[in-house]
Amino acid sequence: MPDLKILGRKNSVNVQKVMWCLDELNIAATREDYGGAFGGNRTEDYLSMNPNGKVPTMIDGDFILWESQAIVRYLAENYASAPFFPNALNERYLCHQWMDFYIAELHPAMTTIFWTLIRTAPADRDNIALEKATNIANLAWKIVDKHLSQSEYMVGNTFTFGDIPLGCAAYRWHNLEITRDDLPHLKRWYQELTNRPSFQKHVMLPLT
Repeated sequence: MPDLKILGRKNSVNVQKVMWCLDELNIAATREDYGGAFGGNRTEDYLSMNPNGKVPTMIDGDFILWESQAIVRYLAENYASAPFFPNALNERYLCHQWMDFYIAELHPAMTTIFWTLIRTAPADRDNIALEKATNIANLAWKIVDKHLSQSEYMVGNTFTFGDIPLGCAAYRWHNLEITRDDLPHLKRWYQELTNRPSFQKHVMLPLT
């Protein structure tokens, strides 16, 4: 097993992606709390590894990688096999497509929603920004829902690394106090994810 370390707090959605991925692959890894209330991510030591000063940072032997999407891709390609990392090139790039869709179309809106409802006092909330972000997220989730009407998972009928980022976001989407459109295919896929022990362990945590 690789000598692998993840630096980042467990309540970060970006750390959750990586820890969920590692657990699905049965890769032994240690995690150390950095960022948020734990701090440590602006120290000279940390910035020498990750000049962006965010979490997570992965240390795999003498290889250091930051940005959670890149880490998930690295773990899938370096340590996984089919079906999690599909053999077919077109299926692998469909995984990349949905990962990129998440980061471009959903992540900004989901971040606004999460920070407004979970990390901002009610008196200080920008409700106009919250409504706008919720509308944007609803539109993006409708695209996912339509796709899932024809596919059990994000890429085909088996769980792949392409399910990881959207799966983490789906947990927050279904557990935040917001107005959600009725999206039955999205809900069905999300419910399937909630049955996965690794998802339960690393993603289904209190929102803080």
